[in-house]
Formats: sequence, structure tokens, C-alpha cells
Amino acid sequence: MAAGVFSDASAAFVLSLVHDIVLGNVAAGMFKKDCTDLVRRIALFTHLLEEIRDFAASDHPHASSSSSSSSSWSADLAVALQAAKRLLSAASAHHSVNSSDGAAKRISFQFQCVTWKLEKSLAKIPFDQFQISEEVQEQVALVRAQLRRATERYGSLNSRKVSNAISQLPEKERSDTNHEISAKLDSIPESCSTLRHAADKANKILERMNSSSIPSEVCLSNEVDSKGQDNLAAKGAEQTKKPDTLVIPVDFLCPISLELMRDPVIVATGQTYERSYIQRWIDCGNVTCPKTQQKLENLTLTPNYVLRSVINQWCAKHNIEQPSGLANGRLKKSNGSFCDVSGDMAAIQELVSKLSSRYLEERRAAVAEIRSLSKRSTDNRILIADTGAIPVLVNLLTTDDASIQEHAVTSILNLSIFENNKSLIMLAGAVPSIVQVLRAGSMEARENAAATLFSLSLADENKIIIGSSGAIPALVDLLQNGSNRGKKDAATALFNLCIYQGNKGRAVRAGIITALLKMLTDSRNCMVDEALTILSILASNHDAKAAIVKASTIPVLIDLLRTGLPRNKENAAAILLCLCKRDAENLACISRLGAAIPLTELTKSGTERAKRKATSLLKHLRKLQQL
Repeated sequence: MAAGVFSDASAAFVLSLVHDIVLGNVAAGMFKKDCTDLVRRIALFTHLLEEIRDFAASDHPHASSSSSSSSSWSADLAVALQAAKRLLSAASAHHSVNSSDGAAKRISFQFQCVTWKLEKSLAKIPFDQFQISEEVQEQVALVRAQLRRATERYGSLNSRKVSNAISQLPEKERSDTNHEISAKLDSIPESCSTLRHAADKANKILERMNSSSIPSEVCLSNEVDSKGQDNLAAKGAEQTKKPDTLVIPVDFLCPISLELMRDPVIVATGQTYERSYIQRWIDCGNVTCPKTQQKLENLTLTPNYVLRSVINQWCAKHNIEQPSGLANGRLKKSNGSFCDVSGDMAAIQELVSKLSSRYLEERRAAVAEIRSLSKRSTDNRILIADTGAIPVLVNLLTTDDASIQEHAVTSILNLSIFENNKSLIMLAGAVPSIVQVLRAGSMEARENAAATLFSLSLADENKIIIGSSGAIPALVDLLQNGSNRGKKDAATALFNLCIYQGNKGRAVRAGIITALLKMLTDSRNCMVDEALTILSILASNHDAKAAIVKASTIPVLIDLLRTGLPRNKENAAAILLCLCKRDAENLACISRLGAAIPLTELTKSGTERAKRKATSLLKHLRKLQQL
């Protein structure tokens, strides 16, 4: 969807998509319930979008500024709704009754992706700007909760199906699923023919586009049987087409998410997917290609640079790229005015050219100045990125010169503060190099590498990519052995990464529980808050729960109930409740350790959340005593 479509009429446009989905859906087949549930939830968007539309059309003094800032949320929501519409078309057309066949499994996974995307899109809507009524806000909160539960349910269902499938594999094949994921091209010579094949295909697409022989709405050819998912996606795309609606070529859509790819990667079968979605597929335990259902010989994800370039050209042609506000040497300010930055751009371009100088001192001076400039202002962050500095800085991360490496990673950290730069950093393939700095750089470089990973992980899709890069063991090591600042940076990054369910197991395997327990028992008490906060998010994971109990953490938590600060008591009670729910053994353990007395005290003098958690735990203890 072109960014320019979203103006004052953005809410009306998104509302029309909702109406199309609600009125046009004819649920049938084995996914009838899934389709019906999804449509019912989307229908609940109506009142919210109507209020936004009416506010934007009103004479309210803030209406114009709200409209001008609406493009981000409305674009994200429109993309999610269009993906939902294509999915509903595909699911309704699927007539197999076998839930374990390849197409059914893929559609089930797509329901997980679409519900996740819809929930995240709703979270971005600035309710205060549009003066949304309390009643509608409560309704949206309910819809988001339903979408979150649906996402978790699909994730659990997909993981269970995969686990069953893996358990039936011969031992040798089962062991093949334990390969570490690597996106390094030189480590997979066996995939060169696959890469050449994908590159040839992308080049053909590019040639046809350059010759203007393909209208944007035509679906490009694919190796997969034309009767498969591609036709369903094409059918969905045609159904959504309107006079002002740009239809994305099917070859540019991720076969899993049915959305435009930004970071396409190639799997062992030669098929291309959006990195975050295929990574999520693999994290669920899948060992087959979603499109072809062939077993993946390895789990390597290789960047499809040629296709990415073609997509970028297509996006630029149709004004889809999110604008940085920079055009013809003039930068758009927050108040809507423009200022001439051509002189600044020339100076920055000269600095960037020196980053590749053959003289060491010149490189050092240039990267130090880039670091200083990137720290000063948002305008500088926009200009530095626009001059193409990010890929050059990423290359400098692997230098042997400690000073250059420090300045480079800190520059990337500063640049990542500007939201649009996050995607540019990810597309430059920065994560593996940042992880390398995190493992082996100077302490300051390691601290800033951890902070950079935190900044990048604020985007949900990046949590998946960073988690699979090997970053988590390196962060746990910094948490255990770093400076005080390094430990805090590592803790912040780990907390944010572990919001994604697939990263919790990685953290446990990296030894995070031992590190957190050490922090809880440190006599200086300098990072108890951080340790408890991370434990509270890990405790819902089965592997983490077992590791927490095995590490004898329960006595430490009960001690914190007695002696900790109010916030520590609150988190300790929350973790204990998580550990003891539906676990009589753990419940009996806290009973023997005398948890009832501090819990009773907490119900009287704790924070509101602490009171709720303590009350719930005491109810469980009373039920145990009645048995």
C-alpha cells in the first residue's frame, strides 16, 4: 500500500477494508471456525475506526495534526487487514479434511501471523490524539486480548503438531533439526546453486519490470504449482483491488505472511520468505519448507539481495518507502516547514567517504565525528543514514582496531534511536557483527552493542531475528561478567528479547537462571529489580519454570517477600504464583518454608498488584491444606 494513500481519509480507507472483510467472507471447509473467529474480531474494529474518521473530519483544533500523524498506524493496520483478507480467501478455498497436510499446516501458521500482526497494529493507534471514548477503548482492549490469546493458541497448536511430527522421524533425521541457524553466505557452499537460481529469477523479474512489460497488478510466475498458494494469494489480491489501491506483485509477498517482503531470505529449497516469518516458522520446530513441504536439508537463511533490490525499486517507483522527510537537500521539520540542509549533507558525505579511507587515522577521525554527530540530533541521524553511512559502519564493526570498533557500534546505537533507521540497520545485516562485538569487543563496545540490540529489539519482528543470531548467550555472559553498566544494558536487552516466547528457551539454555539467582543473592542488592523483572517474564515458560525451581530460587524469593522493597515483594509474589499454579509440589514447598506469614502481610501493606498476587497464592495454599 502506497504511503501516500494515508491522508485525512486514512481511517475511512481502513474502515472500508474492514467492511469488505466482514461482508465478503464466506467461511467454509476445515478452517470455518478460524475464519469466523477472525472476521468476528475484525468486525469489532468498526466503532474505533468510525470514531477516528469522525474526529478527523471534525473542526476540532487537533484534528489536522492527528490526521497528519496517522499514516504510520493506518498503514500498518491496512497491511495487516489486507493480509487477513488474502488469508481468509485462501483458508475458505482449502477443502482438505486432513489437518496435518502441508497446505493446512501453512494456513494454520498464517492465522498465527495475521492475528499477531493485527494485535500489534492496534497497539500503535494513538487513542489520546483521537479522543476515543472509554467504551470503545475497553472494546479495543478486549479485542487485543482475544487476538493475543489466539496467537498463543495457534503457536501452541503449531508447536504441538510439529513436535508430534518430529517424534516420528528416525533418530538421524531428528538430530538434523538441531543445526544452528546462520545467514553467512561463505559457510554454505552447497547452497550456491540455490542462490544462483534465486538470483537468476530475480534478475528476470527486474528485466521484465524495466521493460515495463508487467503491470504492477500482474502476478509473477513461481516454481510452485500454479494451483497452489500463489493462485489463492493472487485471487485475494484481485479481490482487494480498487481504483486507488496498488496491488503488490505476488512474487513480492511472503508466502507465510502474505505481506510485502522487506528482508527476503532463501531457504534450502530455494524458496524465498520474509526473514522474521520464516524464523518464527523454524522456531516453532518446523523442519519443512512451508511452500513445497520438502524437508529442509539445513536451516540456513541466506539473504536474497537481488530480490530485495527489485522490491526496493518497485517501492520507490510507487512511493511506498516511508519518507524520512528529506527531499532535494531540504529537511521537513516537525512543524511542517522545510530547512536547507544541503551544506550539512555535503559535509556528512565527505565524512562517510573517509570511513573507507586506506589511512587508519583518517578512518578513526571520521568515525569519531560520525559518532559525535549522530548523538546530537534527530536531523543528523536522518542525514547520516541518507548518505549511506549505515552499511559502511556495519563493515567497520569487524575491524581489528578497538577504537574504530567502539565508535562504529556507538554510532549505530545513536542512529537506531530514529525509528526509520532501525529497519535500515537490520537490512544492512548488522546483527551478526553486533553480536561479534558483544562477544569480543572492549567493555565499552560490549556495553553499547548490548544497548544497540535492545534498541533494535523494540520492533517485534527484530526480536525474532536477534534471538536466532546467537545474541542471547553473549548477553547472558555480559550479564554475568560485565561492568555494572554492561550488566544493566544486558538485562534490559534480555528482558525485551524474552517477550518473544521463542527466546525464553534460548535464554534458559544460555544459563540465564544461574546468572539471575546470583544477582538476587548479591549482598550489594544493586540489580535485584532487574533480576526479578526478567524472572517474572520467564516464569510462564515451562523450561524456565523447571530451571528456576531446580536452582533453588524459591527460598530466595520467599526471603524477598519478608525483607525486600515494595516492588521486589510484588515481583517475588508474582513469580511464586507463576511457579505454584497447577503445581502442588511447589505449593507444598512454599508452605513448608513459611510463605503464608509474609504473604498475609503483603495483602495488607503491599502494592495493589502485590495484594492481588498474595491473595491468590494464599487461596491456593488454603486449598492445598484442605486436601
